[in-house]
Amino acid sequence: MVTIGRGSRAQVDAQISQLGMQLLTLRVGQDTRGGKGAQIEAKPMTYADVEAVRGFQSELQAVAPIASASVRVVSRQANWVAAVTGADNEFFAARRWELASGRIFSGQEIQAGRSVCIIGATVHDRLFGGGAALGETIRVKSVPCEVIGVLRLRGQSGLSQDDDNTVVMPLASYQRRILGARDVQAMLILVREGIDTSHMKSRVEELMRERRRVADGQDDNFHVLEMRQLAETMAGTSRTMTALLSAIAAISLLVGGIGIMNIMLASVADRTAEIGIRLAIGALPRQILAEVLAEAVLLAVAGGLAGILAGVGLAAAARGYLQIPLIVDPAIVLLAVAVSTAIGIVFGYVPAAKAAKLDPVEAINRE
Repeated sequence: MVTIGRGSRAQVDAQISQLGMQLLTLRVGQDTRGGKGAQIEAKPMTYADVEAVRGFQSELQAVAPIASASVRVVSRQANWVAAVTGADNEFFAARRWELASGRIFSGQEIQAGRSVCIIGATVHDRLFGGGAALGETIRVKSVPCEVIGVLRLRGQSGLSQDDDNTVVMPLASYQRRILGARDVQAMLILVREGIDTSHMKSRVEELMRERRRVADGQDDNFHVLEMRQLAETMAGTSRTMTALLSAIAAISLLVGGIGIMNIMLASVADRTAEIGIRLAIGALPRQILAEVLAEAVLLAVAGGLAGILAGVGLAAAARGYLQIPLIVDPAIVLLAVAVSTAIGIVFGYVPAAKAAKLDPVEAINRE
């Protein structure tokens, strides 16, 4: 349980670091996460809004306007549904996303809205089988698009989405050929290191309320998602899951301890006459206590060692199913052995004490 919990936590930590703690995401409409109020109708953002946010340039590293939708993409060999995003080169800076091969958009391609695109690793695999893709033409919806780059593999995002199932094309091209409007659906805002993202979030919200003419007392028709806040939520969820797994493990230990106690009580009952004879010929009660207690401890330790082997094996199997890393901590293994020994002592004491208190005459007569 602990190994699976630690692996899940490591996976969450990796996802959090991939998100980037300095990233803000500005979207139109209310934030409906957590069952909040219904989404209200809100007008899209414009390039003027983007330029207004870029006015904080001394505190921002990148501001990337984006628009996206799930669209079918087709090559000569296959077709696939992917997330198609219109953006400029600041998108890659905001997402901290590097290319595995090829190049990013040129200034002329961005300005003129040329039909070029950069694909993620999943799209690369689905459409080209991982083979040569640069210079090939794919069809995005009904638009021919030349592949000029392939993004580096990233895997699952912190929102359990496949980041690599993506196609990025110049925003102007996406707006004109796919969207049919000059809307900006969202902005990725990368805050410079050392700048408080919560403070920057408040300034962006104040600016957007002013630009979108949101009166005092009215609900915002936009929302800013702070990745640091999302990361804290994900970390809290991971801690809760680990605590739940630990609670299940604790219940299992309790049940196992009771089982050991029952087994040792049955063992003492079967050997009552033998224990009586030992006491009759001079064995001390503390010697009987030590013998039965040692048996209980050996039983618990043997079961603990078998449980460790089974636990590591099951955790290794779960790694492939849950897609989490296998993290076996030697300290946890030693702790497991110590807990097994403690269980043997605690739950073996009752039968051992019962055996030590037997009256020799009554014990022999029970035979």
